[in-house]
Amino acid sequence: MSDIIDLTAAEHRMAGALEAVRGHFATIRTGRANAAILDRIEVELYGTRMGLRSVANVNVPEPRLITVTPFDPNSLKAIERAIEQSDVGLNPQNDGKILRLPIPELTEERRRELIKVARHMAEEGRVSVRNVRRDELRDVVELKKMGEISEDDERRAEQELQQLTNDYVKRIDAALSDKESELLEV
Repeated sequence: MSDIIDLTAAEHRMAGALEAVRGHFATIRTGRANAAILDRIEVELYGTRMGLRSVANVNVPEPRLITVTPFDPNSLKAIERAIEQSDVGLNPQNDGKILRLPIPELTEERRRELIKVARHMAEEGRVSVRNVRRDELRDVVELKKMGEISEDDERRAEQELQQLTNDYVKRIDAALSDKESELLEV
């Protein structure tokens, strides 16, 4: 079947979708400090939007504290404003040189909201995996139309792609389940 469709390319793209979902999950904060929750934040500096990590050093000195040290001390206010306006739900404390971001305990309501965000991210990942399947199936149908493969080969390719898709959807669901249990941890 590998001569009909390139399953390794499809699997590589599906694995990319899975890793993207896991990366997005890392940006959802839990009750513990994790520098990755600031990865989505963009700071307006010098007339352009830049990622927080490109303008500041982010550290986790304690389990419930994140510190942000700007490379340029003049950008401290802009970084503080970007964090306040983001959806991470943290309140920065500015001491004039660094920002301290204490990680408060999550309320039950906030946990439920974050689970909804995680479910949405997982659904986007599932859609990406299904899009890979759709693209590969389109190629198989083209080969069938051109007479290069038989109907049996077409059906076999569809089955293999569906099996691969189901496998990656299960992996995304398992990652979602792990993230939900992590969020519900008190």
